[in-house]
Amino acid sequence: SLYISEYFSQSAQKLSFYSWYGNAKLFHFHVPEDTVLLRWLLQASRGKGPECTNMEITVHFRYGAPPVINPLGTRFPANATVRPSYSINITLTSAVQNTTFVNVTTPAAGDWFIAAHLPEAAGRIEVKGFSTPCPYMFQADMFVLRLADMPVLEPGVARPQTIISPAKPLHVKVFVPKHAAGMRFELRNCLTSEQKACAVRVVLGSITLPQSFQRIVTCVGRLNCSLALDSPPWEKWLQIMVESLGTANASVSMEMLATFRACRPGSASTFLNFNSLNQSQTGPRPGSTGAAGSPTLSTGGASRNTSNQRSFCLQNQPVVREDLDVVSVRYRLLNGPSLPVNSLSPTLLLLNLNTGMDSGGSLVVSLLLNKTSVSLANATVVACVSAASPVLSLNATHNCSTAFFQGYPLSVSMSSAEATLIVLYPQTDDWFLSLQLLCLKGQGECNAAEAKVTVFAYLTPCFNDCGPYGQCSLLRRHGYLYAGCSCKAGWGGWSCTDDTKAQSVGAQNLATLLLTLSNLMFLPAIAVAVYRYHLVEASVYTYTMFFSTFYHACDQPGVAVMCIMDYDTLQYCDFLGSVVSIWVTILCMSRVKKILKYVLFVLGTLLIAMSLQLDRRGVWNMMGPCLFALVTMIAAWVYHGVKRRHCYPSSWKRWVFYLLPGITLAFIAMSVYAFMETNENYYYTHSIWHVLVASSVAFLLPPRDKHKKPWAWSQKLTCRYQICQNDREELYAVT
Repeated sequence: SLYISEYFSQSAQKLSFYSWYGNAKLFHFHVPEDTVLLRWLLQASRGKGPECTNMEITVHFRYGAPPVINPLGTRFPANATVRPSYSINITLTSAVQNTTFVNVTTPAAGDWFIAAHLPEAAGRIEVKGFSTPCPYMFQADMFVLRLADMPVLEPGVARPQTIISPAKPLHVKVFVPKHAAGMRFELRNCLTSEQKACAVRVVLGSITLPQSFQRIVTCVGRLNCSLALDSPPWEKWLQIMVESLGTANASVSMEMLATFRACRPGSASTFLNFNSLNQSQTGPRPGSTGAAGSPTLSTGGASRNTSNQRSFCLQNQPVVREDLDVVSVRYRLLNGPSLPVNSLSPTLLLLNLNTGMDSGGSLVVSLLLNKTSVSLANATVVACVSAASPVLSLNATHNCSTAFFQGYPLSVSMSSAEATLIVLYPQTDDWFLSLQLLCLKGQGECNAAEAKVTVFAYLTPCFNDCGPYGQCSLLRRHGYLYAGCSCKAGWGGWSCTDDTKAQSVGAQNLATLLLTLSNLMFLPAIAVAVYRYHLVEASVYTYTMFFSTFYHACDQPGVAVMCIMDYDTLQYCDFLGSVVSIWVTILCMSRVKKILKYVLFVLGTLLIAMSLQLDRRGVWNMMGPCLFALVTMIAAWVYHGVKRRHCYPSSWKRWVFYLLPGITLAFIAMSVYAFMETNENYYYTHSIWHVLVASSVAFLLPPRDKHKKPWAWSQKLTCRYQICQNDREELYAVT
């Protein structure tokens, strides 16, 4: 046999601490057909700085779709199917780099996904620029070894094969046709080169993670052995591996035979009625007709068609796939949302999810039983959702499994008429919904009965749009799109349905009030600025107070939210007002000439607006203007001190009662903002930041100029009257 090795690589990604699915870094690979060996090369590395510590990286694997993970141990939504992912841990200790290999023999061909992440996030809010996080990098490479000329078994034709040595197992494949109800594989005339009975192991199927359903049979001392499969995967190549268990020098010869049991499908209509594509899918309508124009079957009609249905192993229902948006699909039944279900053969619906871009959402299947359509009180409609091939024996077994897939069961009855199933990240394949009517006392009483079941099936990016306490985010890895829920207000879980740590409505209202009303502490600063004739500064403080109040009212994660304009606009205005307030306050303290002060006001505001547009959360957007203003203020104070030949400001009361308290409040505010804020205490610490900053401004503002008199409305009115009188006298004198 000719083996071909191939190598696939993707660029490294920087890992993040886990708080939601968007923190997991996804790698998407495609394994070619006839692959007999798959090897993952996982490389993890970290930085060399002192901030880098020992770290454990978790890596998840899955075939067909992104892995469904739950590192935080939260609850999934009700009716959601969850199967644990296959994962390994990679530990980075003193070594800067770690290399790990993962081997998979006879892997399934198609899409494979790897997701990697760091442990749970600490929840601390880090200001960009104050701390340098340690970079943890992860890269996944894929090596595959595939057969270029894998032998093909023809159904019903025995083919002789030889195993040269136990070190070289034999690989063959057979194509499973559509509507194959069963398969039988036989190994005949198995003898060694020494004409002795052989000892071989036969493996049918490929490995899929996290669960593998390979069928294995060991033939020891028997000339013939066989293995039967029910519901093999339709329209796919089935790989068969045979390896010798004997001595190293003996070859093994045998004959292989694969046969299939066909399933004759029946159809609800002989041709598609394209006019039904425009019919409403809200529910069945009285007097509606099927796709072929025939009236809907009733219980009596079912009894008249019993003999016709016995000749079919299933009843196909035509389904139309309607693409709505990215990872958003609706399935429409041409005969209406309500379909007939009987006990003689299962009713089958095809849900096409094989485009390669459908595995990043959630498949939702809902069943609703029409209670008036079933006359038997003990009748139950059993359903099964499976991939690759349908379940065709619902009346015999209730485990809802096919040859290589464990399906998801559903059931509706007179006591429970509704059922819903949520498949998170369904694997890329053809999915099938099988329904059949069962009777607890025996199938005989169900032969003449028929149930009406309304089926709703759709693919959505996020189930229930993540609820009221979550946001559905569309994520991308190269050209592959998938969705995840980002929860807020303490809610958690895959669809933000876990309320274990959720905030109450009262706590949400309290947080909103704290973050908004704490901005009212700018009122004393505004009053002080107006009283001391710093009108431009007072205008800036008013602007900051207004936009900070309404930004935090719009930024709340819960129900206590009010947005007067676009969120991004409010955030930008809040950040701009905060930095400009610091800028004008320090420049006002420097006591430079008015013309120079106002030029610096305008020029600095323009530069701050530009820098915030480039990087809104960068620490130098605040520190840069502060440092420049401080240098300007110190230079001005030194100039005034040298010119006056004494310390400036000269009054010790100014230092003790105003400057030192103001500077202390400002330093405490910066410490709280940079080092103490977390996701849990943000509402309180950020409110303290508002109070401290606004209070420090009131202390730091300089007094008014000596030649200016304080605000006195009576004097202002008198002066204004005197000016008016002088103008009149002057005009009278000129006349």
